[in-house]
Amino acid sequence: MFIINHKKIFIGISISLVVLSLASLAVFGLKIGIDFKGGALTEVSYKVERPAQATLEKPLADLNFGAIMLQPTGTLGYIVKSRDLNDAEHTSLLGALSENNAAPLTELSFNSVGPSVGKELTRKAILAVILISLAIICFIAFAFRKVSKPISSWRYGIIAIVTLLHDVAIPVGIFVVLSHFYGAEVDSLFVVAVLTILGLSVSDTIVIFDRIRENLRNQASVAKQNFSEIVGKSLSQSFVRSICTSLTVILVLLSLYFFGPESTKYFALMLTAGMFFGTYSSIFLASPLLVWVEEWQKKQK
Repeated sequence: MFIINHKKIFIGISISLVVLSLASLAVFGLKIGIDFKGGALTEVSYKVERPAQATLEKPLADLNFGAIMLQPTGTLGYIVKSRDLNDAEHTSLLGALSENNAAPLTELSFNSVGPSVGKELTRKAILAVILISLAIICFIAFAFRKVSKPISSWRYGIIAIVTLLHDVAIPVGIFVVLSHFYGAEVDSLFVVAVLTILGLSVSDTIVIFDRIRENLRNQASVAKQNFSEIVGKSLSQSFVRSICTSLTVILVLLSLYFFGPESTKYFALMLTAGMFFGTYSSIFLASPLLVWVEEWQKKQK
């Protein structure tokens, strides 16, 4: 009952974190990667020693390709992000990176994405988030259709979506900071991370809600029961399971962050943040919101 009795504090913490995340998004914005705006991504690895980043900036600038982002990867490689390149420009880029063969290198990959492909990815990403949110509301409303008192089944779905927005907004806020200070860009892995957070965090919330549903069904007369006590009891029965399950996933994600390839570090970090705040919201936000809505309904009568 500690969480329910102090629900205003935990709801206030969540609101504060979301506001900070939205403020950082408004102030700093996100750097859009080539997956969405179009461009070329080249990854190279040097055979002997990687040249200093500062020594490559001038020859790359002399190419007049516009803005070029040079990002170290591993111990011998660079990832180069630029506008879309034709074959001749691609060859010139490799020449500049190799300092005219003074620093032998191997091209590991070269990917080119046109602006039209980027627009299509953007449209599909937004559509996927909207459809998933609607599907979650419908599923929870259907699953809880026999538990309409003291809170309507569709309200469970709405609260689940509110917690999902919380779970996505905070990791996005963290990514905004990484984007501003470390050059992280929004790419297809960013979208995958957001969709994965939506799926993982809602599962924790449904576990808690399902326990509340079972305890409501087991009451002889729901109308005579204290709803906040039922929610508190449900939390005490299930929060340990939720935390332990999330910790196992977080440990795997942290190992991916520290020992995985450079290209997936931000992806792993976003998922770690999503799992952490998803677990937090399931225990400290979703259930307190149910109690708050129930108390608000009483006041309206």
